[in-house]
Parts: sequence; structure tokens; C-alpha cells
Amino acid sequence: MPTATPPDPAAPARSVARRYWTGRVDSRGKWRIEPASRTEMKPPGEELAALRAGLGRAAGTVPAMWPFYTSPVDGRVTAELEAEHAALALYGLHQQSQSRPMHQHGVSLGRALRTLHRSERFGQEAVDRRVAAAVSATSVPALVYRLRGLTAQLRAVEQPLDYDRLLADLQRFKHPGSRGGVRRDWGLGYHGWRSPDQTSDEERPTPPGG
Repeated sequence: MPTATPPDPAAPARSVARRYWTGRVDSRGKWRIEPASRTEMKPPGEELAALRAGLGRAAGTVPAMWPFYTSPVDGRVTAELEAEHAALALYGLHQQSQSRPMHQHGVSLGRALRTLHRSERFGQEAVDRRVAAAVSATSVPALVYRLRGLTAQLRAVEQPLDYDRLLADLQRFKHPGSRGGVRRDWGLGYHGWRSPDQTSDEERPTPPGG
């Protein structure tokens, strides 16, 4: 497929698309309600499986994912489409078998991983190593590959994150000039430079049903 092209800073602003996860989860982190049936709009298992099929695959090469893309294209694979593809695939993994939404507005990747580090479910040194390996990646495919294990661990502790923000981070990570800023943001969120007794309630894992 054609190579990705960086976004044009001179291009006119456009409205932000409602991504797959925001179509099902509201700004409070609750499932949206389907007006006709009055039921929660939880993703069907077959849709999540279609999203997971994108793991390790290039954007646009998995037909099952095509209905879920919202990024505009003009015959080229854009950085936005690549980032959306990666975010969709990780979301499909994260939301698998979960009754609670794993998309939550405002929860950065760094903050979500800090909660994982402090969850006591996994060894802290092991989590540190995985996080360090992920942020040291030098390409989006390598980063996403390394995030897969961390995403599965986030699912295990039922820790959501903001997939709109992750998508934006992935798009920025593609370009060497902005990659350092993404790493800095994740580092600030992950380390926080706080002592353990300063951890706020919002940074602790939310108990099931909480």
C-alpha cells in the first residue's frame, strides 16, 4: 500500500470523528444507551474479534476492520489512519470479555500504566521493564507490538484509558520530531514523581462494579 504521509498543518480544521469507542461510551465513562431497545451499547464479541484481527497487521489490510475506520482517506494511508487502526486493535484486546468500558476520557496511557504498576497484580519491576521497552520503540508498529502485553495486563486489572488520547499520541509518535514529547508525557503520567502515600483515589484500580 502507499506510504503514510504526515498531516498537513495548513489543512483546514475539521470536526473530530466519533471513533468506535466514543460511539459506545459517553464522556462519563458509561455505556451509551441504545434509544430503541434501551439497552447498553456494549460492543458485540464479533466486532471486538474483528478489531483484534488488526494486531500485527498494517492499516487497511484487514477487511473486517474497514467498517470501523473513521479517518478520512484520499487513496493514501495517512498517519491518522495508521494510528486509528492501532488504537482499534488495542481497544479490541482491552475490551475483550470486559463488562465495564475500557475507554475513559482523560485517563492517559502513562496514568493507566501507573495504576497497573501500583496494582500489586504484577511485579512492579517487570511492569517497569515493559513500559521502558514500549516507550523506547522507534516506530508505531514496534510500539504497538510492545503495548499488547501491557494492554492485556490493563484488562486484567480492569484499568481503562482514553483511546482518543492514545490515538492522538500514536499519530504524534510516528514523526520523530514529536516522538520525544509523547515519551515525556507518558513519563510524567507514569512516574508522577510522588511517594506511594500520595497516590490519590483516582489513581488506584477501580474495583469491579465500582
